[in-house]
Amino acid sequence: MALIPKSYFNCVVTLGTRSPNGDVSWIGTGTLVGRLFQTQADGQKRYHIYIITNRHVLAQQVDLVVRFNPSGGKTSQNYDIPLYRKNGTALWRGHSNPEIDLAAIGLDADFLEEHVSPYDFFQSDVHFMPTQEMASAGVSEGDFVYVLGFPMGIASKLRHYVIARSGCIARIQPALSQDDNDFLIDAMIFPGNSGGPVVYKPEIISIEGTQSVTKPGLIGIVASYLTYSDTAISQQTGQARIVFEENSGLAVIHPVDFVLETIEDTFQYSLIKENRNTHPTVVEI
Repeated sequence: MALIPKSYFNCVVTLGTRSPNGDVSWIGTGTLVGRLFQTQADGQKRYHIYIITNRHVLAQQVDLVVRFNPSGGKTSQNYDIPLYRKNGTALWRGHSNPEIDLAAIGLDADFLEEHVSPYDFFQSDVHFMPTQEMASAGVSEGDFVYVLGFPMGIASKLRHYVIARSGCIARIQPALSQDDNDFLIDAMIFPGNSGGPVVYKPEIISIEGTQSVTKPGLIGIVASYLTYSDTAISQQTGQARIVFEENSGLAVIHPVDFVLETIEDTFQYSLIKENRNTHPTVVEI
């Protein structure tokens, strides 16, 4: 019995940086999303594809390394993506609100298909669960979720394997009422998880008077984790000597509503620049 669709694992990529000597350090997670922009008469849909991650993952970087698995069991391949044009203009775009730690960059899907690298993406009209939909479905504290990504930069040398961790929603009511820009989940998040998707765990049972949510939808993107400080006090002087910062086990998640806003803003920004190289490649399904 699978609770996470297999295709979801192909929607997640490792993000890294390359040192001057060519070594790659994995620093974050990228979530592949598709912006629906056209449904044809025969039902075929067309999407613009983006990599979604956190603003802090891309900030201070000039280039980005993205890893994909080729077909046929071959060793995973790293692809270098420039984040800026030669004139210094950014090819990526952060959310217009600096308090929302999200960013998007267009993905050259034609290049990946040409190099036989399988991938998938969360379709904005199918897989997303915005806050309004979550509120209508009765999503609440205690509901279970999965976090997909690459904590602590753990990435296999031979193949690209996503790490899935489970947790539950710790606080979401302020986000559902749009009083907050984020919600909290009870899950261990580490550096490297930044930018990874949070997927709602489908359930077929529920308590009396509530409905079951059977859709394993994308509900948010990992932004950070909350810390707490523990201070070591000297027994001789009574003064603080060392402050330890620990992971509280609570993670901050931005709802997918802001993912939609980020990719729309990124698309409009690329149109203003009138440079076809900034436009994401169209994928048809």
